[in-house]
Amino acid sequence: MPDETFSPHGKHLIAGDWVAGDATFTSEPAHGKAYRFSVGTPALVDKAAEAAEEAFWSYGYSGREARADFLEAIADEIDARDDAITLIGCQETGLPEARLQGERGRTVGQLRLFAEHIRKGDYLDHRHDAALPDRAPLPRPDLKMVQRPIGPVAVFGASNFPLAFSTAGGDTASALAAGCPVVVKGHSAHPGTGEIVAEAIAAAIARCGVHPGTFSLIQGGKRDVGQALVQHPLIKAVGFTGSLGGGRALFDLCAARPEPIPFFGELGSVNPMFLLPEAVKARGSQIGEGWAGSLTMGAGQFCTNPGIAVVQTGPEGDAFVQAAADALSEVPAQSMLTDGIAEAYRKGKTRFDTRNAVRPVLSTDSEGRSASPNLYETNARDYLQDHALGEEVFGPLGLVVRVSGPDEMATLARGFEGQLTATLHMDEGDTTLAQRLIPILERKAGRLLVNGFPTGVEVCDAMVHGGPYPASTNFGATSVGTLAIRRFLRPVCYQNMPDALLPGDLT
Repeated sequence: MPDETFSPHGKHLIAGDWVAGDATFTSEPAHGKAYRFSVGTPALVDKAAEAAEEAFWSYGYSGREARADFLEAIADEIDARDDAITLIGCQETGLPEARLQGERGRTVGQLRLFAEHIRKGDYLDHRHDAALPDRAPLPRPDLKMVQRPIGPVAVFGASNFPLAFSTAGGDTASALAAGCPVVVKGHSAHPGTGEIVAEAIAAAIARCGVHPGTFSLIQGGKRDVGQALVQHPLIKAVGFTGSLGGGRALFDLCAARPEPIPFFGELGSVNPMFLLPEAVKARGSQIGEGWAGSLTMGAGQFCTNPGIAVVQTGPEGDAFVQAAADALSEVPAQSMLTDGIAEAYRKGKTRFDTRNAVRPVLSTDSEGRSASPNLYETNARDYLQDHALGEEVFGPLGLVVRVSGPDEMATLARGFEGQLTATLHMDEGDTTLAQRLIPILERKAGRLLVNGFPTGVEVCDAMVHGGPYPASTNFGATSVGTLAIRRFLRPVCYQNMPDALLPGDLT
């Protein structure tokens, strides 16, 4: 086990200085000792944003090699703190040690991937239309275009990924890769984990000689801190992973600013799976068992958790449902990330219990911070008439929607809102129906899968983790994979510009 002598100091990191506040809050770990942390304030937001703007004048114009070295230094410093991160992360979240170690590997892998990505330079999308001085009736000027960083970026830490979507997660890594300083609002569910990662970033800043305003971490705080951050005139974009309600409120604040800014929010998804007839006939029980494993992975606290399975009525569909229920009944209660998330899960179950159109297949009681699996069933007609059945329940709860045949399956697909993922379970004999569904589903989701489960998001060039609203607030973006860097860049055209005035990436 990791060394258990680590004790966080509970301060904010603002432009290189560890700053304590007058007010504090106490962490609520799943197990182990609770610690006190300073509460963020709008005044700290202002200080961090001003430091980020000052840092942009050097960091935003630094070379790609220097930024790549900085990202790799952050990765090294995080790895150097592996035991302390695992210890505090497990205590705060209740996640198992292996999960925290794997997530740390993903986090440092993202940083190193972006370092490699910016060294290649393809993301800059260079374009050059040479001058045509003799063109009639008018000459053409020399035009060069390249992607440039937008300025300081705000990032909100996520509750369900204390490393990969938080302090030095994908939003921070892609923004720093682009050349944008970052101000992080840490999540109060894992402040100690955020503190250690911030220490790693501070060490990398010192090691690489980067301006200290390039990164700040503001712990805790109430809604006024988040509001101050997204409304600060020096913040030029926001990265967010969280609830639909909280994300939509911040999105509206960004849009209402005197200078509206992009809000890249990943807000939630039920990630429907469509089980096509031949696949169900051949291996319905196997798919049901696999679904149960995916549905309960990490107590169902993944944004790609496949919460809905669509299957035709009939004995093959019945066998699928029974296999899923049997497998779910064997899964013990699991600790959830926070008491608030556990309470929201229980409320989500109550929402299903109070609807006459929904039949419980497996109903369990959850207490305290633990969650046990639940499974319900309805039909397509009732599902389409009740919007609440399509709202995400964050946790190990599944809904089976029965359809009468291919026509109703296609109708149901059209009725879904935007999703992060959509899955087809199919055999060769299902190809015609799959061809009918794909044009519908690609308008609904950012990632389409065949014969798999969406939990687990590969960090690579081709990945898309985003989708039409309400899955995310910007369907043209992704929060995972190297394409994520494009959120924090904008194209600039240089006309008849002497080489001495061009940015280094164009010379």
